[in-house]
Formats: sequence, C-alpha cells, structure tokens
Amino acid sequence: MAVKKQSFEEAMVRLEAIVAQLEKGECGLDQSLKLFEEGAKLARQCEQLLDQAEQKVDLLLANDEEVPFKGEETDGL
Repeated sequence: MAVKKQSFEEAMVRLEAIVAQLEKGECGLDQSLKLFEEGAKLARQCEQLLDQAEQKVDLLLANDEEVPFKGEETDGL
C-alpha cells in the first residue's frame, strides 16, 4: 500500500489509528498485514522528518542563521 507524503502530524495521527485498530485484534490476517505495512512506512516517514528537523536544528545552532527546511514554507521570518 502506497503511503502519500504527509506532514509529521498527519502521519502520526494515522499511525496512532493503525496501532489502535491492530490492538483491537478484530482484523483478519491479511488486513492486519496491510495495516502493519502502512504503519511501518509511516514510521519510516516520521523518522525521516524528525532526522531532517534535527539536522536543521544542528545547523542553526552551529551557524546561528536561518537554514531552509525541505518542504517548509517561507514566511519572511
């Protein structure tokens, strides 16, 4: 199942919903595997977004200047 690129917050909400659904134990094996696969992809996506944010923070602390964040809208600040 393809996972569209979402914001960190959107991905976390979906991941929490998947976990809750799997914890209920009401899904069959096939559906559980599909949900697990989607959840694994979302978890990797969240990890990548967190890594990018951490890299930006490190650069900001090291250089004390604004560094563009991939996917970030610039608002002139």
